[in-house]
Amino acid sequence: MGWRPMSSSTRDQIQNEIRSLPKDAQYNAPAAVLDKVGRNIYQIPSHPLGIIRSKIFGHFRQHYGETFEFVEGLSPIVSVSQNFDVLNFEANHPGRSPIDTYYFNSQQLLRTHTSAHQVDLLRSGKEAFLCVGDVYRRDTVDATHYPVFHQMEGVRVFPGGNDLDSERDLKQCLEMLVDDIFGKVEKRWIDAYFPFTHPSWELEIFYQNEWLEVLGCGVVHPAIMEAGGVSIEKGNSAWAFGLGLERLAMVLFGIPDIRLFWTEDERFTSQFKEDTITTFKPFSKHPACYKDIAFFLEDEHSFAENDFHELVRTIGGDLVESVTLVDNFVHPTTQKKSLCYRINYRSMSRNLTNEEIDRLQQAVRAALPTALPHVTLR
Repeated sequence: MGWRPMSSSTRDQIQNEIRSLPKDAQYNAPAAVLDKVGRNIYQIPSHPLGIIRSKIFGHFRQHYGETFEFVEGLSPIVSVSQNFDVLNFEANHPGRSPIDTYYFNSQQLLRTHTSAHQVDLLRSGKEAFLCVGDVYRRDTVDATHYPVFHQMEGVRVFPGGNDLDSERDLKQCLEMLVDDIFGKVEKRWIDAYFPFTHPSWELEIFYQNEWLEVLGCGVVHPAIMEAGGVSIEKGNSAWAFGLGLERLAMVLFGIPDIRLFWTEDERFTSQFKEDTITTFKPFSKHPACYKDIAFFLEDEHSFAENDFHELVRTIGGDLVESVTLVDNFVHPTTQKKSLCYRINYRSMSRNLTNEEIDRLQQAVRAALPTALPHVTLR
């Protein structure tokens, strides 16, 4: 049996909201990405993401009782203020760029992290919560990156506490969580930077003979506390963490390609059972087809690699396994830089024909001059 679909009313509601939003020149969200909004695959109990979600929820219920509230189903359509401004992102932060973020208009976008809800949830009076949802980023095309993925945000306020109390409780909480998910493992804390926490850390574990980063966290920045209506003058402190469900699931289940989380192929879906961690057994891998595309940069400073990856993904969809830069040189006469990318087409469920791959490749070539006007095909 395949996974059962989510409530159509919820998905219809969010899709209607998307259709009704005003769009302006900043609008850059492709139909293939928007189609996944409201799918909520992380809520399917037998989906690897749902299994991880339930395991983490269970951990917090076991160790903290009713202290933490579980928040889900918030709309991924947020404002620039929610996603960036109130979280201390500088005005020139690269994450704000349409190169990295999907916008509907200059003021509304698809959230790039679940932290976009942190201030609103604090302002509503919540002092301990886990917030889970789908997030969206324009990124490279490879086995570990996808424009839609899922995050879990955790926050805990200590009324009358201090930053040392928060740090101590945070690290104890997350070390217990990691041990519950992965078993007893060696851990290390790495100093990091996030605009909304200070100090900040990343937690790494030694798992399967390598160090793996599993989450980012820190003491909530005073400006975030004040924006959320939590007065720091009264001695309040708080901690926050964020983790990616796909990243954990790929490691725990041995899933090699992030595209598989969206497949309805029963050879994949039938391998997983609610509340159970099992090792994914690859089914027959269909052959890849490589096609190269090369172009000169007429204006090197106007080229953003993410724009090219997004173009290929928009046309090829999930038939594109990876896009890799394979050659880079400067023409001796014109001094123009030339780039050559290799597009790897591979279906997860069937053999592709040369004819359909040729059609996709021709479509990429035909769209390139309009989508990226500062390049010239070779």
